[in-house]
Amino acid sequence: MKRYAGTEDSLWAATVSKRYAGVPLAEDVTCDVAVIGAGFTGLRAALDLSEAGSTVTVVDAGGVGWGASGRNGGQVNPMLPVYQPNDLMKAVGATYFERLAEVSLGSADALFDLIRKYDIACDARQKGWLRVDHCPKARETARKGARLWAEYGADFQFIDGDEVRRLSGSPAYDSAMLAPKGGAVHPLSLVCGLAHAAEALGARIFERTAVKGLTRKAGRWTLDCGPHRIDAEQVILATNGYSGALRPDIARTIVSVTSIQMGLDPLPEEVIESILPEGHTIADTRRSIMYARREPQNRFVYGGASAMGFDGKPKGFEGMRKDAERVFPQLRGAQWRYRWGGQIALTHDRVPNFMEPEPGLIAGLGYNGRGVAMSHVMGKVLADRALGTPADALPFPVSKSDPMAFKRVQEFGAGIALAAMRMADNREMRAGR
Repeated sequence: MKRYAGTEDSLWAATVSKRYAGVPLAEDVTCDVAVIGAGFTGLRAALDLSEAGSTVTVVDAGGVGWGASGRNGGQVNPMLPVYQPNDLMKAVGATYFERLAEVSLGSADALFDLIRKYDIACDARQKGWLRVDHCPKARETARKGARLWAEYGADFQFIDGDEVRRLSGSPAYDSAMLAPKGGAVHPLSLVCGLAHAAEALGARIFERTAVKGLTRKAGRWTLDCGPHRIDAEQVILATNGYSGALRPDIARTIVSVTSIQMGLDPLPEEVIESILPEGHTIADTRRSIMYARREPQNRFVYGGASAMGFDGKPKGFEGMRKDAERVFPQLRGAQWRYRWGGQIALTHDRVPNFMEPEPGLIAGLGYNGRGVAMSHVMGKVLADRALGTPADALPFPVSKSDPMAFKRVQEFGAGIALAAMRMADNREMRAGR
């Protein structure tokens, strides 16, 4: 993506606690594990591997947090975007269902524990997540799913009416599900903190280092990084929505879609005090989802689905501004200083893909909008596998490299599909209120 859409245009870049400043690869390197992608997934894997004593080299064509990890909404939501347990059961089978349900429902707690363990300064807070319903039909679907998930340990609560409006600060919603274990982080600070922690344990991290080729010979892998090479016993591919031509068999299993956000400078106390007053994050049940959160110093962030323009820049900010003012009338007239976007990855069944297409090559990608928590689950899984844990003992089944149906149509037609989704959302909202 062009610079306009990158981390430098974001509120996160303006407020990051401790930026990671890396250098390009300048020599040939030999290591146990090479990690391609310096985001949440790759750096979590590098952290665990380094702690276990492996020599690890991480490379990224951009830099630490350049992709989705440094641009996302920072919401830590403790569940997969799978409405009912039976949907997950059909996707992964009975054995993996139990494991995946357990790790996904515990993913928020696990991430906040990790942040405390390594003392990462990333404005972490675990004050709960409000999932508000945009219409009565959505409420019925959400509550049915939440009750079913409760049988497997989900801790969800239902709230209505005045309490929803009080906790959200919005007159637009009448009901919601509250996930008390949800929370938020400053995503760029978190990913930079992971890099610093992994480096302190011995990992070597190189920014602005693109892998141009990947070959295997005599049981080892060679990464062609232009003038220099990395020789590794194993390779972890952790490029998620930015997976490209390096391994088309892996990239074709996901669809990359655009998410955009806007951020405000500090708001006056009388404006911000009624919005999410207890520090919850918020998202709604629309197809064209909105998500928002308060930040320290009375800042505010609002995000949602969008599409890329022909110029390679994300579009839709003006429509998002209007939607923000509809949901939160307190924000009318506010000047949105920060505007940025990035790519997230969707899978056909809304379950992340764990893949092992060749011996010593493993990959994890496709978090379907739950990447802050689930990418750390996947990073740990990739490290465990690289350290010798049998594949059939992991929480994820090994995915086949089946291509996403109509991948190119979905990616190039994203703007049309989004417009159709918004029309359907608007009809439901008008009918339900």
